Amino acid sequence: MNLTGIISISGKPGLYKVVAHGNNNVIVESLVDGKRFPAHSNNRISALEDISIYTYEEDIPLKDVFRSIFDKEDGGQAISHKESQKKLADYMEEVLPNYDQDRVYPSDIKKLFQWYNLLQKAGALILEEETAEEEVVEEVKEEKPKKAAAKKTTETAEKTEKKTPAKKAPAKKAAAKTEEKAAPKKPAAKKTTAKAKKEEE
Repeated sequence: MNLTGIISISGKPGLYKVVAHGNNNVIVESLVDGKRFPAHSNNRISALEDISIYTYEEDIPLKDVFRSIFDKEDGGQAISHKESQKKLADYMEEVLPNYDQDRVYPSDIKKLFQWYNLLQKAGALILEEETAEEEVVEEVKEEKPKKAAAKKTTETAEKTEKKTPAKKAPAKKAAAKTEEKAAPKKPAAKKTTAKAKKEEE
């Protein structure tokens, strides 16, 4: 469960999503009505991804508790935070059996289910697997233009190779002319031999 950028602000109801950062504040957007406003450094802000729930063993991140509720309800709504304290406690034991009942207060349990239902209604409950898949899709999209560029480079190289043999043709003609010029030298040698024989006679 990915809760990055989701915060709660002390004294203000609901949850908020951080949409921009300023010098001494952050711009947040309400998950309830979509309104935006600046939250200043003097506001008590809690990031949901940093919140954990006490258990008798180790503290469990809030995102893991939300994941347990998500699996139990098959992605649907959880129990209403307005239900009786007993019903809420029973439900809490189902999703987190070893939670520390001495340190996790009824008000904490109410807030936990209220937050979950608010996120679920806003469509802000994102599984980490879905986030990973989106990143893979983006990487594939980035690789496709590179492959296309590689094909163009290969095609250009092939065209260059086809044009290259045409440039070699004049060299063959030049060689043929050289051979033709060299050929007439043989009769001159025969005449020289004939003169030498006459002189001997």
